[in-house]
Amino acid sequence: MDQVRILVLTSSTGGGHDARAEAFADWCFTLYRHGVDVRIEQMLEKSSVVNRGGVNLYNWIQKRIPLLHSVYYALVELLAILNRRTVTLGRRYYLRVLEEYRPHLIFSVHDCLNRGYFQLARTTLGADRVRCVTYCGEFSGGWGYSRNWIEPTVDLYFSRTPTARDFAVRKGVPASRCRVRGHLMLPRSHREVLDARQRQAFRTGPLGLRADRFTVFLATGGNGANNHFALLPALLRHADRVQVIVICGKDKETHHQLMHWRAQHPELALYIEGFSEQVHLLMQVSDAIVTRGGTTTCAKALHFRCPIIFNAFGGIMPQESLTWKFFRNGARSEKIESSVEFERILSGWMAQSSLYEEYRRRFLELRYEEDPTLLIDEIVGLAQDVAGVRLERQVFPTSGSDESPRPGGL
Repeated sequence: MDQVRILVLTSSTGGGHDARAEAFADWCFTLYRHGVDVRIEQMLEKSSVVNRGGVNLYNWIQKRIPLLHSVYYALVELLAILNRRTVTLGRRYYLRVLEEYRPHLIFSVHDCLNRGYFQLARTTLGADRVRCVTYCGEFSGGWGYSRNWIEPTVDLYFSRTPTARDFAVRKGVPASRCRVRGHLMLPRSHREVLDARQRQAFRTGPLGLRADRFTVFLATGGNGANNHFALLPALLRHADRVQVIVICGKDKETHHQLMHWRAQHPELALYIEGFSEQVHLLMQVSDAIVTRGGTTTCAKALHFRCPIIFNAFGGIMPQESLTWKFFRNGARSEKIESSVEFERILSGWMAQSSLYEEYRRRFLELRYEEDPTLLIDEIVGLAQDVAGVRLERQVFPTSGSDESPRPGGL
């Protein structure tokens, strides 16, 4: 059987990198079935005790003291020097994976897994026997855009936005190898697009909410970093017009506390979920989302037309600042550092619906439609060239977008 092998390099610093790795693997199977073998490696965690400790520290800081990430980020930038020509920390494990799996293509979705990793792969496998591709999920450039993303020898470099692409070119990636290819979400996110009737049914059915109330989505990443209890009192004050969707990630304690809070405040309609596999649906039935500047959540919110209020409690991480800057400059999106600021925004929207409508209009101007299969075909095409095979491609039927009125408008 003709088959190509693609090695995906990722790490669980936050949840976005792994989410993109898994989306890529799912897309490859959807479009090429068994013709593409995708192996996902959490390379930092598996390859080195030092790297694994760094990942754990990253996630602890994100959950507890986001402001400290400026110091952490500056230290991680030193990897650009350490891995300038080859892999230093975790070299032995990476070499074993290369020699055992012998990939036709290496696809990096993490900033710390480009420099050195591509060079070592070519040295080990042969420069003509492997291709190297990067997908960078940042929204813009500047402080927070890691130099570790930039490896000028990359065969293809995918950016999420033209702004981020231009920054990568200025930092050394050849313009001829750069592409802007969107959000890299799971295939189901493109299939499961709700129209107005379906949104109402989803609210009133599985979620047990009202079809006609303004719906606020309090989100969190997989590790459960949140400020839900600081925001709920403001929502409670508008319980006659507002309802809430809350997810908790893998934070069981918060989940249990929220269930207790809901029992004590029956006047506020509140749907609670732990680690959610249906965020793309929850966004479609929400009128606004409160979230930190994680690229994956914000990209989904933009795709599904759910305006963002940025959670900046405890400060903004350098990487989050790139996302916040993109939406601030492009749509004048707001960030909140206290419950008072959230109350101001929410009360303004409740008192004057045109303020929300204008906020949403500016937000939607940043959207663009994309063919989600383009990126997959380009990457698999490179791998096919190396393997010397031509695979049969499946047709992917995408749902049309629906921009009918929101069910819970003001």
